[in-house]
Amino acid sequence: MSEALIVIDVQNDFCPGGALAVPDGDAVVPKINAMLADYPIRVFTQDWHPAGHLSFASEHPGFHPYSVTEMPYGSQVLWPDHCVQGTPGAEFHPELRVDSANLIIRKGFRREIDSYSAFFENDKTTPTGLEGYLRGHKIERLRLVGLATDFCVLYTALDAARLGFDVTVAMDACRAIDLQGSLEDAEESMIEAGVILAAH
Repeated sequence: MSEALIVIDVQNDFCPGGALAVPDGDAVVPKINAMLADYPIRVFTQDWHPAGHLSFASEHPGFHPYSVTEMPYGSQVLWPDHCVQGTPGAEFHPELRVDSANLIIRKGFRREIDSYSAFFENDKTTPTGLEGYLRGHKIERLRLVGLATDFCVLYTALDAARLGFDVTVAMDACRAIDLQGSLEDAEESMIEAGVILAAH
């Protein structure tokens, strides 16, 4: 079975010094670079929000970053403004070997809906096109790496498992935000869904 490497949101705003920095987020870069040659298909995802995206706390008077509100598609964490299209924060980490990507999936570009998963937006029905691409390349197994373990990696893993892919998360090539125990919850959810959590 062919296996694809899915590199999730290794962008400046999710690395130290960024607007939504994941602790130790840049530590994944050398690990991911070392893995790229081992996979025939390499897909990178990129958060790509318009200014004024409705997942930004700044769009909700009286709300603070990391608070939760209700959207038409369900609960939504409100984030600091991050990964705004065309800004340095939205760019991939400068040391990430982006030239090795076969495909770059941009997500979260619709102002009214957030998108954690590489497969679907947060309404769980609007597809990104990734599934069709992988099916077209006869990919059955996925290895996920990147940021953040407890949000975009988690949602991508759960959707991939639901779609019937064999999914492994390389935990040492991921880092988490860990909001109020969200990393432990994410690990439990992935294991329950049949996702393998591997060291590498």
